[in-house]
Amino acid sequence: METTSPLPAQFLAQANLFLQALGDWEQQLQSLSWRDLTEPVQSGRVALVSVDMINGFCHEGALASPRVEGIIPAVVDVFEGAYAAGVRQFILAQDAHTPDATEFAQFPPHCVQETAEAANIPELAQLPFANLYTTVHKNSLSGFHGTGLGTWLEQHRDLQVAIIVGDCTDLCVYQMAMHLKLYANAHNLPLRVIVPANAVQTYDTPFATARQLGILPHDGDVLNLIFLYHMSLNGIEIVRNIQR
Repeated sequence: METTSPLPAQFLAQANLFLQALGDWEQQLQSLSWRDLTEPVQSGRVALVSVDMINGFCHEGALASPRVEGIIPAVVDVFEGAYAAGVRQFILAQDAHTPDATEFAQFPPHCVQETAEAANIPELAQLPFANLYTTVHKNSLSGFHGTGLGTWLEQHRDLQVAIIVGDCTDLCVYQMAMHLKLYANAHNLPLRVIVPANAVQTYDTPFATARQLGILPHDGDVLNLIFLYHMSLNGIEIVRNIQR
């Protein structure tokens, strides 16, 4: 049986230093207040974008994660804080897969369209301003490929702030944040893309579980932090939370 060579000690030492630096970076994240966004909110140029806060990632199904379920209170707080501040643009980008989705080759079948898994979590669906939600159904990790969200973005080129919450930090949240930031950069638009770290999360698959299932491991703590940092490297504002 062919074996792989162990990683060089120098690489492991550097990786450990980098992980420590990431931890220091996370500890220094600053909070944001809705008062800091008063001007763009009052001009109607702020959008709250929720990614995949649906039952299939929170409450039921093959990909439901207690880590993602755990951010529900923080996500609801961002929604309520946004509405109280005057935000009226709420975009919900949500998985609604076709039964034969190609993505099911990479992930177990989940969130099939018109099933309970693909529905809003009740914690968001029951908010009194849920009639303001614009729902975008997606069949991939991207909220823009094969959806109408690109048209919406073109129609809102005066958007000044996009706040992103949801899951997963290293998958659909990352795709959403990067698309918005790259679109703004390509068109020289001063769009602030903001991600509150307490309102995003990813799943965890420990090494032992991954070996048992024959899949790749996925360290939720490490990947959540690395992708927050990577978004920051790309000009996306990572804040600890958004306070009322």
